[in-house]
Amino acid sequence: MTNFELYNPTNYIFGKGQIAKLKELIPSNSKILLAYGGGSIFKNGIHEQVESALVDFEVVAFGGIEPNPRFETLMKAVELIREQNINFILAVGGGSVIDGVKFISGAVKYEGDAIDILKKKVLFKDTSKTIPFGTVLTLPATGSEMNSGAVVTIGATQEKLTLGGSALFPKFSICDPIVVASLPKRQLENGVVDAFTHVMEQYLTYPHDALLQDRFAESILQTLIEIGPAVVQNPSDYKLASNLMWCATMALNGLIQKGVPSDWATHMIGHELTALYEIDHARTLAIIGPNLYRVMFDTKKEKLAQYGERVWNVTGTSVEEKANQALEKTVDFLVKMGMPTTLSSQTKEYAKTADVIVNRFEERGWKAMGEKQNITLEKVREIVEMSY
Repeated sequence: MTNFELYNPTNYIFGKGQIAKLKELIPSNSKILLAYGGGSIFKNGIHEQVESALVDFEVVAFGGIEPNPRFETLMKAVELIREQNINFILAVGGGSVIDGVKFISGAVKYEGDAIDILKKKVLFKDTSKTIPFGTVLTLPATGSEMNSGAVVTIGATQEKLTLGGSALFPKFSICDPIVVASLPKRQLENGVVDAFTHVMEQYLTYPHDALLQDRFAESILQTLIEIGPAVVQNPSDYKLASNLMWCATMALNGLIQKGVPSDWATHMIGHELTALYEIDHARTLAIIGPNLYRVMFDTKKEKLAQYGERVWNVTGTSVEEKANQALEKTVDFLVKMGMPTTLSSQTKEYAKTADVIVNRFEERGWKAMGEKQNITLEKVREIVEMSY
């Protein structure tokens, strides 16, 4: 097991009726920016609960944060905070709203061109240089409610880039599974697959000696496989909804990544597909992930075989056979969750996608990626072209 530090200061508040605790969680002298997305919070009762809890606070609303939050939109919130001396942000939404608020939190006091936060991957480590924020989660998927990372799209250049740092953990996150009942089928499908792939990025690498971490990861995968199709069909089932919400948080709150290698190449490639074609994030992962495993089969086959045995109960006679069965089971699950398996099914403009992505990676100086840094640009091209 490799050396690690585990730091997660987020106060995670789970269960029914917890939004009422907002008034206790936010400092009494706060002027609040209430950040949200497309307005679903006005239809599912969340806004009414939040408004009731914040009756004693001065609140300024900022809506319209996109499903893939745009730098250009977020900068409008940054200016609003500066103009009105706002000192606390409340993100009410899913991962995109929370990611957007993380950027806003860091950008308000940033000295210099805020686009460099994304272009240069600035790490925020000093909380005195950020605006504190909390979240009310409305869509379980990304795990952003209990981590310090975020992804933001620059609309002008069609780039989807990351930011983060220990100063960007939410102060608290209220997670009420009741909200799952109001979510559209597509969002639920995406949420399950997003969480599933988050685990796979940290788990499906190569055998190592962090035994407990593997068991943590496998248990999340097994739970998502068990509840995924069912929660899409029965989102008002509290047992299913609550387990989905906790799985999505556990998939990316830092715990299962400590002491182990991790990949993240599926996400890096998938982000480009979203930036270029506006394909749902989870759907890009479903398109790229299996093909990455195929191209990198020789270096991942041992872990694929372990995954097959422990998660899917495959019984092949060789490592290769078990690994291939595991890959087949994974694709079957993704299809069952309503995911596409090809890029051509999502856009007609796919023909030069590999060229565009490889050129972008070259321009950024990304020569290799993956847990062994052996996913070269040539491998990236092969993965993307296999995904057509």
